[in-house]
Amino acid sequence: MDLVVPDVLEEDCVTRQALERLAVKWRVLLIYALADGPQRPARLRRRIPGISPKMLTETLRGMETDGLVSRRVYQADPPQHVEYELTGLGRTLREPLAAICAWARDNRTVSR
Repeated sequence: MDLVVPDVLEEDCVTRQALERLAVKWRVLLIYALADGPQRPARLRRRIPGISPKMLTETLRGMETDGLVSRRVYQADPPQHVEYELTGLGRTLREPLAAICAWARDNRTVSR
């Protein structure tokens, strides 16, 4: 079977669109964090140093819009209790991301 290389330089290329969605700074880290199962925002903030509450909320909302995570509200009245988890689509990213981790591990260098 021949390897099909999409023209990712074209704006309407679906591969380019997917790469652009995943290239958002915190998305891949959130996918890794949520691979352990549903989590509340406070736990996600503790697990991902450097992410602000505002950026966490914005990123999770974008991922929800893209169908990568689902949001479950356990208590509608303040204070709200909310959990996020990967959807089926979001879970399909675990294997490709694991391949990237393996590549990084196998090709790390001592100096930068």
